[in-house]
Amino acid sequence: MLVSATQMLKDAVAGQYAVGQFNINNLEWTKAILLTAQENNSPVILGVSEGAGKYMGGYKTVMGMVNGMIEELNITVPVAVHLDHGSFEGAKKCIEAGFSSIMFDGSHYSIEENVEKTKEIIAIANAKGISVEAEVGSIGGEEDGVIGAGENADPAECKLIADLGVDMLAAGIGNIHGKYPENWAGLNFETLANIKALTGDMPLVLHGGTGIPADMIKKAISLGVAKINVNTECQWSFQAATRKYIEAGKDLEGKGFDPRKLLAPGYEAIKATVKEKMELFGSVNKA
Repeated sequence: MLVSATQMLKDAVAGQYAVGQFNINNLEWTKAILLTAQENNSPVILGVSEGAGKYMGGYKTVMGMVNGMIEELNITVPVAVHLDHGSFEGAKKCIEAGFSSIMFDGSHYSIEENVEKTKEIIAIANAKGISVEAEVGSIGGEEDGVIGAGENADPAECKLIADLGVDMLAAGIGNIHGKYPENWAGLNFETLANIKALTGDMPLVLHGGTGIPADMIKKAISLGVAKINVNTECQWSFQAATRKYIEAGKDLEGKGFDPRKLLAPGYEAIKATVKEKMELFGSVNKA
C-alpha cells in the first residue's frame, strides 16, 4: 500500500534497522522491487530521480504504474514513492503528481537559502501528508548532474535543518554516489555520532549505499541511519545478467529476442540484489 515514509522510518529507528530506497528506472525495475518487498515482508521506498522520472514518461506516468502494480500484484507491505535529489520545482511537481515522499536537495544553496526553500516544501508537503527529506553537506560523486565531493556535514547545520520539521535527514559522512575509489577513506562515524547526538530520533539517510562494506552499514544503522539508498548495485546486477544472456547467444535462440525473455535475467538479478540488501539492512519481516 502507498504510504509516506514517516512511520516506516520511525519504526526503523526504534527497531534499529534500515529501510532500503531502491531507485526505479522502468517497469521491470519497479515490479522486481515491489515483489521482492512483498516476498520478504519488508517496507520499501521506490526512489525516482528527476532524470529517471523524465525517462519513464513523467511523474504521473510513474505514479500510474506504481499504483497499478500495488493493486494488481496485491502489494500489502508499506511502499513509499520518493523523489530523489529533487530540485525546488521538481519537488512541487512530484507533490502534484501524487508522490508520497519528497527529497528536496538544497545542499548546493547557502544554508540560509536551503532553510527557506526547505521550509516552503515542508509546508506544502505536510498539508498533504507527504514525508520530506532534506540534505546537508553534499554527497560525493554525481547524481543527475549534481556533483559532490563526499564532504562531511556540519552537525550544527544538520540540527538547524532537522528542527524545521523534516521527516528524515541526509547528511554527508564521506559517502559517495556510484563506484567508490580505491583510496576511499570510509564513512566518518565521528561525524555521524555528532549528528545523531544533536538530532535525536531523527531518521538519518545514507546515500550511495552501493559498495559500502556490510560492517560499516551495520555500524551506521546502530548510529541512527534508518534509510539507505541503493541504485548503482541494481544497475550492475541488471547489466551483468543481461550481458551474460547475450554473450551466451540466448537472444538468437528461438524467441530469445522477445523483450520479456531478453530482460528476464536482469529482472531476476535485481530481485536477488534487493533481497540481499533487505537482509543486510534488517528490514525483512518488518512490514
